[in-house]
Amino acid sequence: MITIIPAVDIIGGKCVRLEQGDYRLRKVYAEDPLDAARRFEDQGVKRLHVVDLDGARNKHVVNYTTLERITSKTSLVVDFGGGIKTEEDLHVVFSSGAALAVIGSIAVTDRDLFQTWLFAYGPEKIILGADVSDGKIAVSGWTDVTEIGLYDFLNYYKAMGVKQVLCTDIAKDGMMQGSSVELYKQMVTDFPSMRVIASGGVSSAKEIHLLNEMGIAGAIIGKALYEGKITLEELKEFL
Repeated sequence: MITIIPAVDIIGGKCVRLEQGDYRLRKVYAEDPLDAARRFEDQGVKRLHVVDLDGARNKHVVNYTTLERITSKTSLVVDFGGGIKTEEDLHVVFSSGAALAVIGSIAVTDRDLFQTWLFAYGPEKIILGADVSDGKIAVSGWTDVTEIGLYDFLNYYKAMGVKQVLCTDIAKDGMMQGSSVELYKQMVTDFPSMRVIASGGVSSAKEIHLLNEMGIAGAIIGKALYEGKITLEELKEFL
């Protein structure tokens, strides 16, 4: 069954949402991300996706103290991404209480280092981040689009033993116009050994049911929850 994973994106210590990854198009939803995390937990959520947007832009983990507050003051299983570039960054993330690390840019720019982490920590703790713009992988907080195709990227890391992939269609993110259902359906078909987590544009409970029927492992929901387009009450069977 699909896992519902609310997103808490952090800039300047605040919980925000962007549109299509544009740092200029931000809206603050909570002055303290811990408040947002607690609200989700109170409604039955077990898992949380925390993104360090400052870290993604500055190329090192920045908001680890906020991560530590969330993990120490809730029982949520937290995956954390944004700015994980060095062994020290990864150590800080795990020592601050994250259960899983989402790593995208390094998987593109330093494959040897990513593989070292994958073998050291295991595929249960490392999620491959695959941020996609027109079928190509984007890095560095979505500011740079590479010439690497999504399926070449996934095939390479499937052979390396990756078991979990978080795929975001950048064009859909924050737009609340629906996610890339056909893309995710193809991923599940072509990579049945991977747990596919869908992210970007999820905007209705009906869509969650469809993703569940397709075999998607998890759905990250951001703006649709904050804006009330989806309620956790509607998704109670998945919590």
